[in-house]
Amino acid sequence: MMKKLGSIEAGGTKFVLAVGSDRFELITKKRIPTTTPDETLAACIDFFKENPVDAIGLGSFGPIGIKHGTKEYGHILATPKPGWANTDIVGILTAALHVPIYFTTDVNASIYGESVSGEAENVDSAVYFTIGTGIGGGAIQAGHFIGGYSHLEMGHAPVIMHPDDHYEGGCPFHGNHCFEGVAAGPTIEARTGIRGENLDRDNQVFDFIDYYAAQMAFNAYVNLTPEKIIFGGSVIGDDDMPRVREYFDQLNNGYVQIPDNLIVHSHFADNASATVGDWALAATLI
Repeated sequence: MMKKLGSIEAGGTKFVLAVGSDRFELITKKRIPTTTPDETLAACIDFFKENPVDAIGLGSFGPIGIKHGTKEYGHILATPKPGWANTDIVGILTAALHVPIYFTTDVNASIYGESVSGEAENVDSAVYFTIGTGIGGGAIQAGHFIGGYSHLEMGHAPVIMHPDDHYEGGCPFHGNHCFEGVAAGPTIEARTGIRGENLDRDNQVFDFIDYYAAQMAFNAYVNLTPEKIIFGGSVIGDDDMPRVREYFDQLNNGYVQIPDNLIVHSHFADNASATVGDWALAATLI
């Protein structure tokens, strides 16, 4: 009998809910806006009661508590998303749906999906960055996530500002001292007064973002030496990759050897790598 797998891609702007087969084929999908925890999670519960599954993979915006046995497990922690701090998202969903839930970050779900059928399918190690409402990074080695007490927070690593970028920063914790503070989607409108999707791509703000993306990639490479570095999210596209690679080469300055085709853009449309990753993680529970 076919098992049905659930995916919750919990983002700061929207939740993407999906049911798939045990062959990772889409059965049904729904998007809901991220509003209050009560309203958003009630909509998730309604969806999966109408479309029952055997297990759910939940990839969430963060920071989150992912270490089993700690009081923080299953919770969204000190997130910049208003109203969501300390939400016991796993506890609420488990109590209502009575199915096992694999809980991890949205970027961990994405890198896992890339390893199943994406840019990281045939490599042993890879890093995935998403640049969207926020910025996050996930890393995988031999099929296992890299992390310890908690998950990685690569979007909040220190940044070197572009010499022409004088933006004061949008991160409530770090201002312009972290990547999320200077390169996430909301920073585009904050600088220009225009949402990124409505802005011409030759605007200098996108050059800034490519410069910061290259820094993220370079930091990841010298720290983890992955075989692939994959970018996804709504802010950066395949057309940005040549400039990101150029800035990466400038940062490297010939120091370390770089594998061919190291930096790529995800080939999944609409961040579907997270959905595939959630399904694959859910499948480990049944």
